[in-house]
Amino acid sequence: MRRNASVTLGSHFDDFIDSQIAEGGFCSRSEVVRAGLSLLEMHQAKIKALKHAIDVGLNSESVECSYENFMSELEQEDGLSA
Repeated sequence: MRRNASVTLGSHFDDFIDSQIAEGGFCSRSEVVRAGLSLLEMHQAKIKALKHAIDVGLNSESVECSYENFMSELEQEDGLSA
């Protein structure tokens, strides 16, 4: 359901919105605001996914690994080892 919302953005964002419309990227103030909100929504989803991945990593078992063993395994996978 669509509804009109009145928000106060301040002169900085008012000028920015006007410049976006003047440059031809958007046809209305609403389009600019919707684009900004879509970016914010995507950003928040990425943060949520990263936090989840961090939690999974922190709650997983730790594995002993040395740099030398790790590099040796990589070389074997890539067929670089004799």
